[in-house]
Amino acid sequence: MSGPLDGVKVIEFTSVVLGPWACQILGDMGADIIKVEPPAGDTNRNLGPNRNNSDMSALFMTCNRNKRSIVLDLKKPEGQEVALKLAADADVMVHNFRPQAMVKLGLDFDAVKAVNPEIIYCATYGYSKNGPYGNKGALDDSIQAGSGIAMIMSMVEGEPRYLPTIIADKTTGMAVVNAVTAALFYKERHGKGQEIEVPMYETMVSFVMAEHQWGQTFEPAIGKAGYVRLMSEHRRPYKTKDGYIAVLPYWDNHWKTFCTIVERPDMLSDPRFKDMQSRLTNIGASYAETGKALFKKTTAEWLEILEPTNVPHMIVNTLDGLIDDPQLVESGFWQLHDHPTEGKIRMAKSPYNFSETPTDITRLPPRLGEQSEEILREAGYSDDEIYKMFELGVTKRPN
Repeated sequence: MSGPLDGVKVIEFTSVVLGPWACQILGDMGADIIKVEPPAGDTNRNLGPNRNNSDMSALFMTCNRNKRSIVLDLKKPEGQEVALKLAADADVMVHNFRPQAMVKLGLDFDAVKAVNPEIIYCATYGYSKNGPYGNKGALDDSIQAGSGIAMIMSMVEGEPRYLPTIIADKTTGMAVVNAVTAALFYKERHGKGQEIEVPMYETMVSFVMAEHQWGQTFEPAIGKAGYVRLMSEHRRPYKTKDGYIAVLPYWDNHWKTFCTIVERPDMLSDPRFKDMQSRLTNIGASYAETGKALFKKTTAEWLEILEPTNVPHMIVNTLDGLIDDPQLVESGFWQLHDHPTEGKIRMAKSPYNFSETPTDITRLPPRLGEQSEEILREAGYSDDEIYKMFELGVTKRPN
């Protein structure tokens, strides 16, 4: 059974994580992803552990399954010509070059639209081209800094810090998927393609300010920006007798249950905690008293006590611990596959569960240029033309 995007062809001109991860999600949903790489390959091919001293690093493989790889040297006119020919037969094109770079390569929206009027052309990069930052380069750290994430962290760390995950890349990647699938729906209804811009900066400001706009929601402002509960220094997993646990008695019914099971009727009658708004106003004290109550038992004891209740709670997993997490194991989230060159590898399956069009891992991460010949033949090039491209260095196959 095919995924919901079966029959959709996507030409991907991206590297690092944002674009590759977004296109991998589209591939999981059944789209045919043709990943166009420079002769040196996606920069992430050599970043992280690898098994065979090859160009198949861990970070590349977690972001590039369900794709076919073709090498094109876009600095050569012949490479640009092939790129346009591939785009002419595609439904979607995704790139993460800055706007002026695509103009220089002859692969900007107008150039692609000239060969494919119905193309969905998605550009994703640091800042919208409509603002003064439009030509600036960007990576996850700079976007975390600019969007307010790093400064929010200073409220608990004492100085600005980046989150230890590339949240800007991955959040913007999901925004790319949303935008592309919406454009595909519009094209299905109206037969028209379009240009899409998904900038990291604006995407992450929207993401951060959904809750943190707070008093700045009103004009004139009726308070500062920042959701106070999230910025409390006490907001963290709670210490138990032997470890940590996450517990959030958030709603009033949660609070009542929690105060009962921890045998703290005084917290239930305390006017500072009488309802959600009161607990928010006194969030530091609320968190502190919750922490005192939870320190009295072990993590296992609290998990057993909390399990039958409605109070949200969870173990505090390590990254390595996620591999054996019973929920992830039982739901089949982790899948082992035999890669033809890299041996047995672990893949996280798509978290999206469609009843009629399930997602699947149909292609393991490709070697650099693994499908160059195959894709060129599909595009109508003869064996002689393909051989000449190899000679000129326009394309290449795996070593």
